[in-house]
This record gives sequence, structure tokens and C-alpha cells, in this order.
Amino acid sequence: MPGADSFSESALPFAVETFGLTKLYGRTAAVSNLDLRVRRGTFFGFLGPNGAGKSTTIKMLSGLVLPTSGRAIVAGHDVVAEPLLVKASIGVLPEDASTYERLTARELLTFTGRMRALPRAEVERRSKGLLDLMEFAESDRDKLVVDFSTGMKKKIALATALVGNPRVLFLDEPFNGIDAVTARSIRKALQDLTQKGVTILFSSHVLELVEKLCTEIAILNRGVLCAQGSLADIRAALSLSPDASLEDAFVSVAGAREPGETDLSWIG
Repeated sequence: MPGADSFSESALPFAVETFGLTKLYGRTAAVSNLDLRVRRGTFFGFLGPNGAGKSTTIKMLSGLVLPTSGRAIVAGHDVVAEPLLVKASIGVLPEDASTYERLTARELLTFTGRMRALPRAEVERRSKGLLDLMEFAESDRDKLVVDFSTGMKKKIALATALVGNPRVLFLDEPFNGIDAVTARSIRKALQDLTQKGVTILFSSHVLELVEKLCTEIAILNRGVLCAQGSLADIRAALSLSPDASLEDAFVSVAGAREPGETDLSWIG
């Protein structure tokens, strides 16, 4: 399998393109007629309320789920016609990352790198850099993943997503459970990656973080793309004030819910 390093950085302006991408479960459309374009080297926020279709879209783009109809191109490759080339060009961190917990952190990175056909010496070099970035103590690097805390499991899962040097990186709630100091280091590293042409599709419910990191944003609701562009573009498209926050835009798309009259007098 060719590694992501062999991917030609041609003049393609878009790292991700979808054309009428649709996924049906029975008669229910999890994603409906999605037309999405993500420019190469973009830190792209992918937002929506629970059940909006974000995870389903990411699964289709990464080749884990076949679309019902439509087409998707990732890193210049068709996700249905060229699934191995797509997988060689991407890294994926799902929200509930599961992995081989009976391996140590170092073994897991070695396994992942070798599965991507990287030379052993290169795997060792990348593994050391990633374990340093994730601030793993030397004593933890040879500890079984099953014994890790939730935050440490998230960090090693992110490291495995990065070890193949992906051209497109899909991150679903990557900072959940990670301490503030490590999160800051990871954010800086991810921002540096975009400067090298790596595209990051970032999904999070922490809107302040998305607003801080992302140069472009898409908001889905009920499987439909409702808004895309910079925050200024989205404000204009939704007829919001120039100082409206991303939270204001999100609520405008998702629909505000008025709190009901709930009797909580029994608390306290």
C-alpha cells in the first residue's frame, strides 16, 4: 500500500469534495445531498447538533461507510473507487476511539506505522516525536494501553492518527479528556501542520475552540448543509449582526429551544 508521503501535492485546490453525498438508513436520511468543498491546508470546523450527520459524513469520507448515492473525493481519490489510496492519505480520530489495548503505547505506534509500510527506523523516529508531543512520561511509553486513563488513551489514539503523515486528518472531539497543557501543545502542532498543506476536518461541541482554531466552518442540521464559509460569511448568510458569535450562528441554524416550565423546586 502506498504511504501518504507518496501522495502528489498537485495543483488540486480542494482536499475534500463531495457531490450530492447521501446516506440513507431505511427511509431516514442521515446525510442528504451534501455538496462540500474543503480547501487544502484548511483548519476546517465541521459542526452540528447531535444527530446532524457529522459522524456519518466522516465515516463516508474515510471509507468506513459506503454512501447510498453521490460521490466523495478525498486527497484527490474517489472514496468508493480508490479506497486504499484514500486510507493511505488520511488519519482518523473518532470521538470514541478504540484500539489494541493489549499493546503498549510504543508497540501501538510501531504496529500502526508498519501497517502503513513505513521502514522500522522511520517508525521509531516518528514515534519518539509523537510521544514527546503528547507528553508521555518515559515510564508510560511501555505501559499497556488498557491501563491508561481516558485522556492518555485519547492522546495515543491521536498519535496513531498522525504517525502516517496524513494529508487529510479527521478529528472528532480530539481534546476531550486531555489536560490543558498538552491540549495547547497539540493545538500548536495541528496549526503547524496546516501550514505544511495538511487539511484538518475538526468536529467539536466546544464552539469557542472551533472559533479560535478554524478558518472555515460548515454547519449541518438533520443531514443538510445549512451554512459554510468563514464566520463572517456565515453571519452574512444567516443575516446575523457583524459581532455575532459562532454560538449565535450555531443556535440560529440548529434552532433555539426555549426552556420549559420545569419544577425543580425539590432540588436544594
